[in-house]
Amino acid sequence: MTLRLMTYNVHRCVGVDKKLDIARVAAVIAAMKPDVVALQELDVGRARTGGVDQAHALAEKLGMRRHFNAAMHVEEEQYGDAILTALPEKLVRAGALPHYRRVPGNEPRGAVWITVEKDGVEVQVINTHLGLVPQEQQKQAAALIGDWMTHPRWTGPCVLMGDFNATPFSATYRMLAAVLRDAQGDRKESPTATFPSGFPFLRIDHVFLAGEMKVSKIESPYDARARKASDHLPLVVELEL
Repeated sequence: MTLRLMTYNVHRCVGVDKKLDIARVAAVIAAMKPDVVALQELDVGRARTGGVDQAHALAEKLGMRRHFNAAMHVEEEQYGDAILTALPEKLVRAGALPHYRRVPGNEPRGAVWITVEKDGVEVQVINTHLGLVPQEQQKQAAALIGDWMTHPRWTGPCVLMGDFNATPFSATYRMLAAVLRDAQGDRKESPTATFPSGFPFLRIDHVFLAGEMKVSKIESPYDARARKASDHLPLVVELEL
């Protein structure tokens, strides 16, 4: 039995051509046929993107349900991350990660965790988007490891994915790789980079795994639509459970 996972920073559905296009982002996702989609940088009710609930709009276009976590509130406006799926699912947790306040204008960060079921197998899935400051990233990674992943539900096949803003050479990545395995870690081929979308050479979007799972395929679309839709490309990991 296979499970296709996607992590995708959609940059508010504003492409590198400066065009706001939710339908284009939905088309990039649909073309890869994922079972579970972890999205970062979604606007919900924000004036700058027309007041649209982007999590709801994308879920509706894809025929999926969504769980959204607002990492940041600007009065009535929200900004954050979501997990979309058409599989049976239930929310386990959504909330904030440690915030590094020493940098003016630094965005708060969060995570959202759901359980999905496929062919009777339950899989735990956490989506997150870590900060830009290394000290902050490390505090956020420590919170995921020492708080979120000590929860009794974190058992069996487990996935942590998202935009970590951390390359494999960073201390943040090493913290996570010490307790989880990188889905790309055992590949004979060169790892797939996703940022920036026009010429991807950085690996900051990751899928980490725990439990008995085999990676059967790793993909990232590089067609003209995907290169324009966001400043990141999506990363797709297919698992055998």
